[in-house]
Amino acid sequence: MENYLFWLIPACSVTALVFAFVFFRGMIRESEGTDTMKLIASHVRKGAMAYLSQQYKVVIAVFVILLAVFSFLAYGLGVQNPWVPVAFLTGGFFSGLAGFIGMKTATYASARTANAARRSLNDGLQVAFRSGAVMGLVVVGLGLLDISLWYVILDNFADFTGSNKLVVITTTMLTFGMGASTQALFARVGGGIYTKAADVGADLVGKVEANIPEDDPRNPATIADNVGDNVGDVAGMGADLYESYCGSILATAALGASAFLANPEMQLKAVMAPMLIAAAGIVLSIIGIFTVRTKEGAGMKQLLSSLGFGVNISSVFIAAATFGILYALGFENWVGVSFSVIVGLVAGIIIGQSTEYYTSHSYNPTRKLAGSTATGPATVIISGIGLGMVSTAIPVVTIAVAIIMAFLCASGFSLENLGAGLYGIGIAAVGMLSTLGITLATDAYGPIADNAGGNAEMSRLEPEVRKRTDILDALGNTTAATGKGFAIGSAALTALALLASYIEEIKIGLLHIGTETIEVAGKVIKVSEATISDFMTYYSIDLMNPKVLIGVFIGAMMSFLFCGLTMNAVGRAAQKMVEEVRRQFREIKGILTGEGTPDYARCVEISTKGAQREMLLPSIFAIVTPVAIGLILGVAGVMGLLIGGLSSGFVLAVFMANAGGAWDNAKKYVEEGNFGGKGSENHKAAVVGDTVGDPFKDTSGPSLNILVKLMSMVSIVMAGVTCAYHLL
Repeated sequence: MENYLFWLIPACSVTALVFAFVFFRGMIRESEGTDTMKLIASHVRKGAMAYLSQQYKVVIAVFVILLAVFSFLAYGLGVQNPWVPVAFLTGGFFSGLAGFIGMKTATYASARTANAARRSLNDGLQVAFRSGAVMGLVVVGLGLLDISLWYVILDNFADFTGSNKLVVITTTMLTFGMGASTQALFARVGGGIYTKAADVGADLVGKVEANIPEDDPRNPATIADNVGDNVGDVAGMGADLYESYCGSILATAALGASAFLANPEMQLKAVMAPMLIAAAGIVLSIIGIFTVRTKEGAGMKQLLSSLGFGVNISSVFIAAATFGILYALGFENWVGVSFSVIVGLVAGIIIGQSTEYYTSHSYNPTRKLAGSTATGPATVIISGIGLGMVSTAIPVVTIAVAIIMAFLCASGFSLENLGAGLYGIGIAAVGMLSTLGITLATDAYGPIADNAGGNAEMSRLEPEVRKRTDILDALGNTTAATGKGFAIGSAALTALALLASYIEEIKIGLLHIGTETIEVAGKVIKVSEATISDFMTYYSIDLMNPKVLIGVFIGAMMSFLFCGLTMNAVGRAAQKMVEEVRRQFREIKGILTGEGTPDYARCVEISTKGAQREMLLPSIFAIVTPVAIGLILGVAGVMGLLIGGLSSGFVLAVFMANAGGAWDNAKKYVEEGNFGGKGSENHKAAVVGDTVGDPFKDTSGPSLNILVKLMSMVSIVMAGVTCAYHLL
């Protein structure tokens, strides 16, 4: 039966891609509006494509170098699976493709959203949201298609001599996650630096110094700012969640293959289950997308409810479908494992609601933050940092409870059944990401609405249109913040599953270098039969081992070092942007009166070059550090590194994303006429707070979840090298 059910997986992935195409064609059929609106949209589109082409040149160069390294390890030293180099490339290719398609859609959708908003608020919402759904469906469609194709290839062509077939298939498939993670990190960091350099320059000089509105065509950085929204929040987010989605499914499949090693029939079911749950999630996400609509004159809470209804209806249906899928598979403890999936779904909803509460100006935390503008920018920054720190409590406690509940449900409420319990944690991550088709749509919707507002402002559309796009934009800020919180939460569960998968890859690595047995507590055990607990004992992975402690400290440091490098990168790029905007205001006659035309291309060029140059160092650190720790401290040091990076990275990412989102919406709340409104001293203080929050929420914060997973993926891919060559 499992063999027949398998073909539902590629079928559902193709269904997602078909609906993505349908939504794209529906959006293209909409009018872009006036000639001015079309011209502005074309500038943004060209800038976005120019940036991506430059970024992909850098990424291709990095991938070629890594491919050469992996090929040498696989075919030269024989310490790596020979399928890894090819799997690595496909992971990176599909991740980049998902981001590219999503961004192309977004750049075509912004003017059409603004034009639809001329008719009604609901029309604007429909165009923006369904365009965002293209990104959501492309990510899940390509991700599941990649997974199912590799499963078929390895099942039919790989050599499994002396090894368990499903263990080798799942651990090999897991390694293509490194390609996806590497591409995602470049997309997130590069896009984040690009967009925030432009945003900071546009805000500080345009709003604060020149006292002109946001997205005013007189501002030279405004096109670069709109381009940045697409390359950072669409292409970057798409690549990010592509690798989270694939990583959670593949890590769970690998854990299932290991946990049920003694029962081949159950082992196959455990490998199939996460893929089938994800496939059902695709269909139910599509249903949820069609339920999103609103009424004219709707406020923020009504709009949030509209989007929330679509997400929640998909979540309820996937919870019910999970019971049916696991029952149909004949899964042992199918009720308990189903509840593990529900734990992941509920955790995702709680984290999303918590993020919404702390970042939406419909609620007190952000309104109080807006009130702090009365005493200047310093109190805005202090209050925002405090809000961000407090906001970490609910997500951290939620993830902690989700981990123990998912473990217990899957293990039959036994802490001794480690393999089944870890499988439960992995499948909880799959549950959290199962409705990614619609949850990512709510996120990708944000930058489309933001660009629509920019187009409306630059095209001088009637005030009612700008009012509608502002409502959609403010909603987009909240959904983007919710999406980032969701991505970070899913990264925590996925990274925990990857920790367990790392041990499984160590097993494969030992077999590759010819180690058939290990000695644990005086007993000689075959490597192929050793459990995770056996390896933990063999490598002395405990808190009394100095190698583990050193790894924990370095892992914790990596989160702060990475944030520092990316924040400074934004600062340097933004300085150049500020200087350029000031220069143009000073030297190009008639800009501020509307008689002169700014040099938009120069600002786009500054952001592009700054992002390409600045993204390399933090990205290289993320790749090199796990390799170096593995070569020096061995397996124990790498485990410490991953634990330290996960714990510090998760909390820091939540803090930065929520603080940045709150600062942004506090500014929006002031701009709606509260605490003095636009142009007031309160507004200028809010803009400064938003400027500080920009790299928090759009560069460093969201990049941290990729850092955590990339370090795990690099460690998994280099496990054979760590086993064969380490100093201590």
